[in-house]
Amino acid sequence: MRKVRVRAVFAAVLLVLGTALTGCEAVQDAAEGLADSTMQNPFEVNGSSSSTGPNGPREGVPDAPLTAVNGDGGPLDTLALNALSDLQKFWATEFNSNFSGSFRTVTGFMSWDSTAARSEAPEFCRETTFQQINAAYCTGDHIIGWDRGILLPELERKFGSMAIVMVLAHEYGHALQGQAGLADHLTPTLVLEQQADCLAGVFLRHVAEGDSPHFTLNTTDGLNSVLGATIAVRDQEPGRSPHEHGSAFERVTAVQIGYTDGASVCKKITRGEIEQRRGTLPTSFQPGEEIVQLDVDVNSLELIAQDLARTFPLSEPPSYDYGGVTRRCPNVTVTQPVSYCPSTNTVGADVSELAKRARGSYTIELLPLEVTGDYNAFVVFVSRYMVALQQDRQLALTGAETAGLRTACLSGAFTTTLSEPGGAVRLSAGDLDEAVSGLLSDGLAASDVNGETVPSGYLRLEAFRAGVLDGEAHCLTAYR
Repeated sequence: MRKVRVRAVFAAVLLVLGTALTGCEAVQDAAEGLADSTMQNPFEVNGSSSSTGPNGPREGVPDAPLTAVNGDGGPLDTLALNALSDLQKFWATEFNSNFSGSFRTVTGFMSWDSTAARSEAPEFCRETTFQQINAAYCTGDHIIGWDRGILLPELERKFGSMAIVMVLAHEYGHALQGQAGLADHLTPTLVLEQQADCLAGVFLRHVAEGDSPHFTLNTTDGLNSVLGATIAVRDQEPGRSPHEHGSAFERVTAVQIGYTDGASVCKKITRGEIEQRRGTLPTSFQPGEEIVQLDVDVNSLELIAQDLARTFPLSEPPSYDYGGVTRRCPNVTVTQPVSYCPSTNTVGADVSELAKRARGSYTIELLPLEVTGDYNAFVVFVSRYMVALQQDRQLALTGAETAGLRTACLSGAFTTTLSEPGGAVRLSAGDLDEAVSGLLSDGLAASDVNGETVPSGYLRLEAFRAGVLDGEAHCLTAYR
């Protein structure tokens, strides 16, 4: 975030992976407002998805009879080939129901080790795989390849086996685009990537419904981990490259569109649709904004409180206590590091703990678990004001699936207003990603007055996204 009309230089660490997750021109790289999509609950997908059931490879199922060129026959190559076998069977059945043209299965697979010596690195898509930490689809050869040396182990270690399945589902989405008539060589990379994310979401729903031969996916920790991996491979500097893949907010949105609404809606993702969905939201870094972070201090919180009062006025505005969370509040479980006490109409904030939340860890990682930054902290502060708003509107303040998701949605609605002129602070590129990362990791901004949240990060992100795209009125009608 940044103050409006005030420019300053802040010292910060900018984590950039450089070319670690890039591919050649012919390669589509994975580690690279659709109204109905906010109205379904993934807990109720055909009544067969499980919120707490098993997650990952099925036990006792024979491995797929597929092989990969240069493969090592190890567990990660086996997992990848099982995923691709399930993907091929799924799309062979579903393709003609959603697309014109004829379905052709991918003609081959390749595995490589990005840690191997240059002399031992095979070519993929007429490019060396030496130090290529990629999973990719090669258009010319109609093959899919992956790095078993660093990328797949890191995905599995950080996010679990289903993250690998998600990445390969994304690549298979690229394999579908040409034959389905969704894209051609003139289609912008951003559209290609959003479509592939959407098609991956379609397959993930198939897995969640229990219909994948080799894998299962529950809709709590399983789907949460998959979305975490999606966030980790976001564009860290959106708009800077012609090979733009999308911010975390946009990539999660595309996955959720496919998961909720199916393949037919993926066809509607175009440059125009993306621009409409973006609206006035910041999608690229302005000069100097790459490292701009507001200090999480009393002054900044007062500026945000000022904007909250301006854009969401209450008949009885809350008071603020920056000396810590409310200690004595009858019949309410105090939330850290920000609380709202209905009986005194007070928002209490532990400013030092909020600042720690914003700082996070500065460890350089290939696939970071969290996107830290100022808005990861500020959105939690915003959320407690939104609990006060619900009291002002005489709405219930308890219930994770009602008050909690409504809070996330209203916080998203306010977030959108920070992209508009007239406020004390302004949203910067990356702030939305910081918000969605926090919503997925602990969900504090999607909690009710007692800090209760739904276990599904999918639902928390969906509520926030609905607020960003559809505004306050939608929040008040969708979560009752």
